[in-house]
Amino acid sequence: MSPIAPHNALELMNIAASIARQAGDLVATGRSRGTGNVDIKSSPTDVVTQWDQASESLIVERLEHLRPNDSVLGEEGTQTPGTSGITWLVDPIDGTTNFLYNLSGYAISIAATDDAGTLAAAVYLPVTRELFVAARGNGAWLGARKLTCSPCHDLSMALIGTGFSYSSQRRDVQGERIAKILPQVRDIRRCGAAAADLCYVADGRLDAYFEEFLQPWDLAAGLLIATEAGAVSSDFSGSPIRSEQTLLSTPGIHQAILAILAP
Repeated sequence: MSPIAPHNALELMNIAASIARQAGDLVATGRSRGTGNVDIKSSPTDVVTQWDQASESLIVERLEHLRPNDSVLGEEGTQTPGTSGITWLVDPIDGTTNFLYNLSGYAISIAATDDAGTLAAAVYLPVTRELFVAARGNGAWLGARKLTCSPCHDLSMALIGTGFSYSSQRRDVQGERIAKILPQVRDIRRCGAAAADLCYVADGRLDAYFEEFLQPWDLAAGLLIATEAGAVSSDFSGSPIRSEQTLLSTPGIHQAILAILAP
């Protein structure tokens, strides 16, 4: 690949997809050799492995080669300034705890953003080798198949995804929300990687997903993929989505979920 002009969403999507696959193959190979060094971040349950760091290094190196004028912000500390108006948001392993325990639900998440939001996205699941991609205004795709969120209109038949904070105090509040919503839906799933869960909403494997206190690199790629597949996004009061409160759902149940989650 050679460097390209700044704002071609499909080209940016292809770059994100190629690099996400490379990083995913790296960490999958690494996991087969063990987790390597594991360090604690914000709490004993919030960890980083040497493969998170190796993945981010690979992604940043490739982006700096292909897009030298872009900014890059990565979960593991990368903060590269740029002049193009494009910022890449990188989660080198979303679902590090799953990775640590050799569970399949972890993902590589890469998004290209501009002043209007996410422009292009790729989420790669190394274990299943599924590559979800989207470009603003061009739909969301899994391989050659265009993604469409589920047609669910009945909350009682909805399968809902969620996630939990690393903070025990925040988990208390989240547990109360689960207690409110669980009796009213088919079931709850907690897969352990926000980027993957949002792609599952895009593909109709989940009917909705909600979580609190996500970081930009957790949210940016999966949000575009889900909304390009027809999902509706908001915070818990129905206002525009924000990292403190994230709700993505198929249109037919969005208002019903809001009625439960609203403060």
